[in-house]
Amino acid sequence: MILFFGRTDDPPLARAVGAARDAGLRHLVVDQAHLARYDLVTGTGGLDGLLVVDGMRVPLDTVAAVYARPLEPPAGGDAAARARVAAFQEWFVGWLDTAPAFVVSRPSAMESNSSKPYQAQLIARAGFPVPDTLVTDDPGEVLAFRDRHGRIVYKSVSGIRSIVREFTPADEARLPLLRGLPTQFQAYVPGRDVRVHVVGGRTYAASVDSDAVDYRYAGRDGDAARLAPFDLPPDTARHCVELAAALGLPLAGIDLRRTPDGAWVCFEVNPMPAYSYYEAHTGLPIAAALVSLLAGDRTPAGASEAAGAWV
Repeated sequence: MILFFGRTDDPPLARAVGAARDAGLRHLVVDQAHLARYDLVTGTGGLDGLLVVDGMRVPLDTVAAVYARPLEPPAGGDAAARARVAAFQEWFVGWLDTAPAFVVSRPSAMESNSSKPYQAQLIARAGFPVPDTLVTDDPGEVLAFRDRHGRIVYKSVSGIRSIVREFTPADEARLPLLRGLPTQFQAYVPGRDVRVHVVGGRTYAASVDSDAVDYRYAGRDGDAARLAPFDLPPDTARHCVELAAALGLPLAGIDLRRTPDGAWVCFEVNPMPAYSYYEAHTGLPIAAALVSLLAGDRTPAGASEAAGAWV
């Protein structure tokens, strides 16, 4: 059995559940929006036992694979209900790290993204170039870094999503705020963005054509982002699979930029990617590949898909 954990109004989870349904695979959805429906009967070890859903008892040792997107559950109900939901979520997320099932992805592996500077070191160790980076609370260091590189951008240090912005002269007046909030600055890298989704041993790449510094929020600045399937070079595809494997991530969203001279630079590895956005704009069959992986397909590393022909 495949178990899905998350919110059914979350597009990546919903697409994966739909793909499992279309494939006729036996599956169960644990919906974070309705955790009050679920009970746990734990075994003597504390991390085994039964999941009880509307009276149906599901032994956890019958779960072969899990796709987990643990988001914040809704904050409704009284204090007792909220405490019960919090306890269930804490137990279940803990179980994901120790379950004998194939888990996409284990919370301990996803923690690599909690500190972007730390993850950048792991990316560099795996052999991908990363932008020259400064993390500081010193305004003088920022100005020296800008003078050295000419163009720089800034972003959050943590794994919490932030909008990447270019540092401009108008930002200089805000530099004293750094004293209370260390920030990550990076040398601006020219080129075209390519998002690569690694699914087991397969890669699904999408190129992004946009004038925005952060194409995810292009619309906020009056810009546009145009996505298209991208034929990733075999060596780069293999390198992406190796990087995801080194981070312990069966599913990963890798943010690359191809520079004008043809080099590849890696910005970040998203351990819980919202692949649905890229799939909807390109037709890349990421959800189907994810469900196939959960069902036991372990395609050799480096298989690359640029268009929606994979079945």
